[in-house]
Amino acid sequence: MKVIVGLGNPGKKYRNNRHNAGHMVVDSLLEKGFSKNLVVKKTGVFMNESGKYVKNLIDRFKLDTPDLWVIHDDLDIALGSYKIQKGKGPKDHKGILSIEEKLGRNDFWRVRVGVENRSPEKRIPGEFYVLQNFSEEELDILDPVINNIVGEIHDRLASSN
Repeated sequence: MKVIVGLGNPGKKYRNNRHNAGHMVVDSLLEKGFSKNLVVKKTGVFMNESGKYVKNLIDRFKLDTPDLWVIHDDLDIALGSYKIQKGKGPKDHKGILSIEEKLGRNDFWRVRVGVENRSPEKRIPGEFYVLQNFSEEELDILDPVINNIVGEIHDRLASSN
């Protein structure tokens, strides 16, 4: 069994925040019927508490960490891009750090959704930037990226069975 978890913050206030890119991908996975033979969840906790949520899922389903896929925003990657990697992630993402701390391991899959689109002249701190909503133009860039991520997750999981 595989578990896919999208990181984000709970509530309508955060729905279109850059920090909720993981939730957006999970919404697309669920719309396309990816919940069959998989556990696909959005965290119901704030980003910094993601570790407790994920640890509970791992324990509940008796999973090994390589069967865990975590989808999250990433300021190290430009908007319009993404990376899928095992055991490698951003150097300073509180949600990922929380998960690594609670699991005591880092050998899970990360789907790193690029959200970096700050102006070099007016570069606001990342912790404020990720809590801002995507603009309409940014959502137009993000939508095909989400579709590509969904397709790649499907292909990778299908080939691993």
